[in-house]
Amino acid sequence: MDSSLKWDNLPKAPSLNNLTEGRFGVLNDSQHAAVQDLTKAHLESFDQSVTDGLSRVVQAIPPLEFTVNKDDRLSLAFVEATVYSPVVAKGSICKELKVFPAECRGRKCTYRGKMVADISWSINGVPRGIIKQSMGQVPIMVKSKMCNLYGMSPKELVEHHEEAEEMGGYFIVNGNEKVIRMLIMPRRNYPIAMSRPKWKSRGQGYTQYGISMRCVKEEHTAVNMNLHYLENGTVMLNFIYHKELFFLPLGFALKALVDFTDFQIYQELIKGREENSFYKSCASEMLRVVMEEACTTRGKVLNYLGKRFRVKLSLPEWYTNEQCANFLLNECICIHLKSDTEKFYLLCLMTRKLFTYAKQECMEENPDSIMCQEVLTPGQLYLMFMKERMSAWLQSVKLSFEKRGNKLKGGWTPENVMKIFNMGTDLTKPFEYLLATGNLASKTGLGMLQNTGLCVVADKLNFIRYLSHFRCVHRGAAFAKMRTTSVRKLLPESWGFLCPVHTPDGDPCGLMNHMTAICEIVAPTLSTVSLPALLCSLGVTPVDGSPGQAYSDCYPVILDGAVVGWVETELAQAVVDSLRRFKVLKEKRIPPWTEIVLVPKTGKASLYPGLFLFTTPCRMVRPVRSLALGKQELIGTFEQLYINVGIMENEIQPGVTTHQELFPHSMLSVVASFIPYSDHNQSPRNMYQCQMGKQTMGFPLHSFLDRSDNKLYRLQTPQSPLVRPSMYDHYNLDNYPSGTNAIVAVISYTGYDMEDAMIVNKSSWERGFAHGSIYKTELVDLADKFRGDDSVVFGTKPGDPKVQDKLDADGLPHIGSTLQFGDPFYSYINLNTGQTTVSFYKSQEACVVDNVKICSNDTGSGRFKRVCITMRVPRNPTIGDKFASRHGQKGILSRLWPTEDMPFTESGMAPDILFNPHGFPSRMTIGMLIESMAGKSGALHGLSHDATPFTFSEENSALEYFGKMLRAGGYNYYGTERLYSGVSGQELEADIFIGVVYYQRLRHMVSDKFQVRTTGARDKVTNQPVGGRNIQGGIRFGEMERDALLAHGSSYLLHDRLFNCSDRSVTQVCVDCGSLLSPLLEKPPPYWSSLRHRETVCTLCGKSDSIDTVSVPYVFRYFVAELAAMNIKVKLDVK
Repeated sequence: MDSSLKWDNLPKAPSLNNLTEGRFGVLNDSQHAAVQDLTKAHLESFDQSVTDGLSRVVQAIPPLEFTVNKDDRLSLAFVEATVYSPVVAKGSICKELKVFPAECRGRKCTYRGKMVADISWSINGVPRGIIKQSMGQVPIMVKSKMCNLYGMSPKELVEHHEEAEEMGGYFIVNGNEKVIRMLIMPRRNYPIAMSRPKWKSRGQGYTQYGISMRCVKEEHTAVNMNLHYLENGTVMLNFIYHKELFFLPLGFALKALVDFTDFQIYQELIKGREENSFYKSCASEMLRVVMEEACTTRGKVLNYLGKRFRVKLSLPEWYTNEQCANFLLNECICIHLKSDTEKFYLLCLMTRKLFTYAKQECMEENPDSIMCQEVLTPGQLYLMFMKERMSAWLQSVKLSFEKRGNKLKGGWTPENVMKIFNMGTDLTKPFEYLLATGNLASKTGLGMLQNTGLCVVADKLNFIRYLSHFRCVHRGAAFAKMRTTSVRKLLPESWGFLCPVHTPDGDPCGLMNHMTAICEIVAPTLSTVSLPALLCSLGVTPVDGSPGQAYSDCYPVILDGAVVGWVETELAQAVVDSLRRFKVLKEKRIPPWTEIVLVPKTGKASLYPGLFLFTTPCRMVRPVRSLALGKQELIGTFEQLYINVGIMENEIQPGVTTHQELFPHSMLSVVASFIPYSDHNQSPRNMYQCQMGKQTMGFPLHSFLDRSDNKLYRLQTPQSPLVRPSMYDHYNLDNYPSGTNAIVAVISYTGYDMEDAMIVNKSSWERGFAHGSIYKTELVDLADKFRGDDSVVFGTKPGDPKVQDKLDADGLPHIGSTLQFGDPFYSYINLNTGQTTVSFYKSQEACVVDNVKICSNDTGSGRFKRVCITMRVPRNPTIGDKFASRHGQKGILSRLWPTEDMPFTESGMAPDILFNPHGFPSRMTIGMLIESMAGKSGALHGLSHDATPFTFSEENSALEYFGKMLRAGGYNYYGTERLYSGVSGQELEADIFIGVVYYQRLRHMVSDKFQVRTTGARDKVTNQPVGGRNIQGGIRFGEMERDALLAHGSSYLLHDRLFNCSDRSVTQVCVDCGSLLSPLLEKPPPYWSSLRHRETVCTLCGKSDSIDTVSVPYVFRYFVAELAAMNIKVKLDVK
């Protein structure tokens, strides 16, 4: 994780080398490091979880013990587990054993590897050996160490039908690329003081004050634990086990953990608060409660707890109460600590903090602040889920043993045991379900607030959209429903970690954030065994020793949630400085991602003081330059609060500022740093551009022939922008361009450009301006259409008239042929009967067949039953298509104006786009004006200009810089020119601002949006027209539209819309009794002829002369019938 060099070699200024040097298009020897870094958090966490993490999980799953046949005690335990790279199934016909991601995408299957576990089994304590058992197939992350693409060069990747710059970081499930979302979680192993008014309802005497802690083990198992402050001064400990809340008075927990006398416990509790008589009485009161239950020793307390909790723990009946209590302490209380003594010291610290907070002597921590947060990485979720599934597998095997154990012939032989093992529920289905739906089916809930929406599809809409999936962190679905907005606020603490610009507007605003470009997530773990000794050598007193001064003048030292000692107030700063030095210089085995936080005593009610050290994974860190040592240092989110970081050189104050930002735009995310001159725009416009950059029709990938995505957008004539930020070249975005340089004149011309519309030069359009196409793929699987019938395959009969020579002999369309509505699409034949069926192309839009892939089944033995047909739909810009510049200035194409009628400059140049000047004043996108001037000067001088934000300032203004360049090129200093009317040839009176702006074509096109209906499908129940564009439905004429017609007084039109064009129906009604339901046709006697006229008779009145015909909406008749079913009679008053 040597990030010290990564940000030093940023391109100083953009260049057009990509376009001019002869190497363009030749593959490099290695992949581009900056692009590979984008998915680093996902890949590193997954690698960690399937290697080191998996071995930890195996050790952490407790052996399962149970009795079989009433006397045999069976014990099953995992010894080892391994995940293998994806290979083909047994018995397959193939050249290559390895399976590569491209095949899984094309065949719409899952990219997965086998997981094998070693299970030791013993009977009545006698070990019987180890059985190797397949646990099913688990999905493998692309480009991780388990993936077959790992370590390949761009050339090899292209040979395997991948992108040269393939980044990985996702899973392939049923052919879709799925990303596990990164979620924000409470910081692990750190006690957070908070007040929740709803805690008062937890029981009598509860207050809103509490300390919450999310304890996480090394293998990422998490349990939430709270301490509650009660009105009578005692403390209640609560924890969650299998989604149930349990409460335990703190005294019991403390006495159960250690073999100390009550006085020793009391002394530990009051450390640092020896003067406070109220607190001392509360501490003794908590211990007295335990005495009252006759629990005088640790053994008695454990026995007491075991007896109470036994029912909920589902442990074998031969366990003693003490063993049950120990199991409870291990599984639920401070699970991140190994020894009970450490747990005891931590609980005492939390109690002291709780009392300090309840008496308002320290501040509450804000759980929404990034200092109290970390990230749930994909590898962590994967691992937690795997652990839970492996435990569930043991349980399912236990059930099988109980069912089948006594029926086994030949007793306990390894063969019999293996038979039963094979009945266990494997991991294949649960993992696929988790990744395919994003829903977590879990007994324990894994200590998470949500169990849906954990995975998203990585759309390859364009490259920017794709990369932002991997930099996104979400606050969680639970917060989206909250009424309060405090969760969504942008807090100053998140500077440098979360981008202030890149968040969607609307519903997920502030909940879905994106990490800044320099922010990283810690993945590796290093052993911290040597740290306590190092701390002691620096002057820290061990936790059981007594420091040179009173405890109230010392800071507690907490390392990863374990109290390791005390340090005197005067010494603390020196200890911190030494540690920081070791960290930056990588000495004394201190990992470079350590977070060193000294929360100082301020004399006021501030955060609870202490020296906190964190080395755990999943924290966000970012590099800054340490001024004292002149090197880069990784700082964490909590640490940043107590560090003074300067941005510009002139801000640095000697003795105060200790660190400096690497560059001024380090607070922006990857996508936000692609906006040119974003410091000259109004901030909402930058937010809009971050959204629109992700909806651009661009160049999503290079391997179009090898992909079978449902929908891909492709711009046929992309260009490299003339004006761009340095980050554009840092990420080599010229490989995936997303727009066109257009000559834009700012002029109000013809009135077709009102309200954000824009006029495009028809000749530019004819030359290919923003031309694009959509790739659509259809997977046809005959095995699904005809289940069980193996004789149906693709094919045609020779000379079949239905085929009209549009299909090949194999029943598939010719590649490169154009398909119109109603053309034959594919045809299949039943080999037994020889009968052929032709399917026709149903879309109204013509398309070109791009390619046809023939797929088989998993073993490679399938018949000719499964094909992927990719069609290319040409989509050139039409009126109503959406365009946008890179400054949130979106507009639609309103006219293709003939070039001879466009205004032109003195040199005879006609602009490509006419932009309405009314778009600037209220939106204040000055960046676009600067881009226009910069683009113009770049085009004149053959340069590419640097548009990185914060390069220009008041003293060094952009206008001056580019004005001088324009003047040097022989143009007006302010970027304006005289234009001549294209209609009359007269010179226009005003000077027109004209320049080069990079325009993006967005994916919202009229062809996908328009909706037309004359007659069509109706709803079965109400007889009203159905809605929805895909089924040729109508557009609802709703309440508000009705009000508009009423206000106009156009009642005939209203009647026509809501009655004649909806569900008019003619029905009989009885005038006397007013019933719609009673008039029925009379029953004919058998001797009547079928042609004889039958009268309608009211069954209530018994006569036919009172029947009349009325027109009513059909839905009204249905309503009357429904009311009748509920025993309510409706009477019509017919006049």
